[in-house]
Amino acid sequence: MSATAVQQAHSPSLDGDSTDLTQDVAFRVLSCQRRRYVMHYLLQQGSSVSLHELSKQLAAWENDVPVAEVTYKQRIRVYTAIRQSHLPKMHDSGVVAFDANAGTVCLTDDATKLEVYLDIVPHDGIPWSSYYLGLGALSASLVAIAGVGLFPFTLLPDIAWGLIVTTLFVASAIAHKRHDTRNRLGREGKPPV
Repeated sequence: MSATAVQQAHSPSLDGDSTDLTQDVAFRVLSCQRRRYVMHYLLQQGSSVSLHELSKQLAAWENDVPVAEVTYKQRIRVYTAIRQSHLPKMHDSGVVAFDANAGTVCLTDDATKLEVYLDIVPHDGIPWSSYYLGLGALSASLVAIAGVGLFPFTLLPDIAWGLIVTTLFVASAIAHKRHDTRNRLGREGKPPV
């Protein structure tokens, strides 16, 4: 079966039904770093890739070496794992079209449904939702204290406090956007961890 035929098997059918990519399935697919690496590379390439090419790039990332320096042993370890385990799971989930006979893999249209789950939070970081909740509480406290007229908050006019709060949120939104861009699967370079 060709990659196109496999991809069509996981694309919406003619009667309008689509592969059901639930939140559980999405988390199961993305829970493994190696499968996120697969997603990252396929998003970068934007087309079908050979299993050999994919396994070599993943081995380079996992061993933190250039692709040209990947050893046969490093590549074959990745090749075996993705061919026997990861790609079949991703194929069954409808995220990739994997043709084992041809040795090719590509993303399906359903892979775009994973975008909502790709917010990578570093191990020492906090989720952006918690950050904005804290920023909102801090801003509300500042405005309330300034509104009551407690010293030293009376030193600035009320409009200045509004500008400070607005600046905090705009600066945070810019930082959030930059963070998302750096940690997006499919961007150039190594995948985020």
